[in-house]
Amino acid sequence: MNVGFIGLGIMGAPMAEKLLAGGHTLYAHTRHEVPAALLQQGAIACRDPQQVADEADVIFIMVPDTPQVEEVLFGERGCAAGKLNGKVVVDMSSISPLETKVFAQRINQLGAQYLDAPVSGGEVGAKQGTLTIMVGGEEATFERVKPLLALMGKNITLIGGNGDGQTCKVANQIIVALTIEAVSEALVFASRAGADPARVREALMGGFASSRILEVHGERMIKRAFAPGFRISLHQKDLNLALQGAKALALSLPNTATCQELFNVCAANGDGELDHSALVRALEIMGNHRVAG
Repeated sequence: MNVGFIGLGIMGAPMAEKLLAGGHTLYAHTRHEVPAALLQQGAIACRDPQQVADEADVIFIMVPDTPQVEEVLFGERGCAAGKLNGKVVVDMSSISPLETKVFAQRINQLGAQYLDAPVSGGEVGAKQGTLTIMVGGEEATFERVKPLLALMGKNITLIGGNGDGQTCKVANQIIVALTIEAVSEALVFASRAGADPARVREALMGGFASSRILEVHGERMIKRAFAPGFRISLHQKDLNLALQGAKALALSLPNTATCQELFNVCAANGDGELDHSALVRALEIMGNHRVAG
């Protein structure tokens, strides 16, 4: 099948590589140059999203935020300017659920189908092809695209209609942020009290407090391994979506708001481009104590 991929960053490049490995012809476009590794594996570089839409039957998008998705779809020489009739657009970015519904309607009017399919699992999941993929859209379209999604992920769920995939991703990001914050508090407390945080983490991994975040991000906090798998600045964007949505729904999300303020502390201290596990830095700053390695 001819597939397109727009957005070849930390997540997009390894995801596109999985499609190539699956034997598909890949038409690729990104803000800068298409990575040489993809070209060597047979990817075809396109000058703009319109060309991707002209050539591919299914077009995947993986860009940072809502305005970038809108530009890819409807900007000058965007996908909407191409030959979209009968094709499928799959947005795997994490963006506004409300705007997603509008984008889907506009794409439908051009004779194409639309899925919102944001992912969880970070760079590691993208490289391993084990992403969790949360999908919103029509069931028939989902079934058509599912074999392609299965090359990039393992836990693939149709949540509901357009926008519901993005809503699920926002819920995911709330849980992830709050769990990172909880692990951060626990390790800062244990370290300040004089216990070895590495041994504390090891003990907790065998109990009810065990989690994937304690396993992976707890180790990052102890080893100070904050090279970005998922940047604080992107998680701030996702929590903004949560808090904006909560306001529109007349909901209170007090602990989500607290996590956002902690991310703001990190950003104010120049840590916005670090991995989101570096949220621990905010608590370290406030407590004047660094988790010991």
